Amino acid sequence: MDPGIVCFQHCGPKVFCFSLPESCPVCKADLSEANFSLLPFRVPYPFVRASQYPCAVVIKPTSGDFLNDYYNSMDLHIGVTTSTGTIVEFDKNGLRRHRNGQWGQCLLLDQATSPWREHWDNTLLQVCKQKCWFARNYNEERHNCYTFVLTFLRTLDYGNLSKAASSRTIFCEKFIVPRTTSAGKYISLYRKLKDSGFCVHKTACK
Repeated sequence: MDPGIVCFQHCGPKVFCFSLPESCPVCKADLSEANFSLLPFRVPYPFVRASQYPCAVVIKPTSGDFLNDYYNSMDLHIGVTTSTGTIVEFDKNGLRRHRNGQWGQCLLLDQATSPWREHWDNTLLQVCKQKCWFARNYNEERHNCYTFVLTFLRTLDYGNLSKAASSRTIFCEKFIVPRTTSAGKYISLYRKLKDSGFCVHKTACK
């Protein structure tokens, strides 16, 4: 759920907080009568609920969620959605299709346009029928969630997304790293606000 981070600028530096305070944390002026150099606005929330994004590729932490539990060294779990928002993923339990809340805070890597929906579903069904996605075939290093998603994307033949899927390294560089880097800034800011209530824009707040 979006925590609703607010940003404003009054007397110089930008200030981030969860709700607009009565007085400026920097100069202590009454904000009810203040002239803002930057009017308060809500910082864009980078995470999505997977079921609301049909024909999409999404990632989330293998355990926990991004805001409270994720750090750069942690593993990420990748999955795709159908045209109706059903999540399809491959893990130690095998291939699974569901709409549960575990994908309520994830990053959207890419999403196919509406004309591709039928082809997306048909290709996904074709890949899911392959016999290599049983739980007994799962291997954390060599045959995992990325194997499933990249196999699907290569079969799909959807522009740059499928081209990048030819290599896990290239796919990570082009689609995962940019999203997690951007989200990491939001996560750092959120955690600082949880600790101190507000953040005056400095290098540590970026």
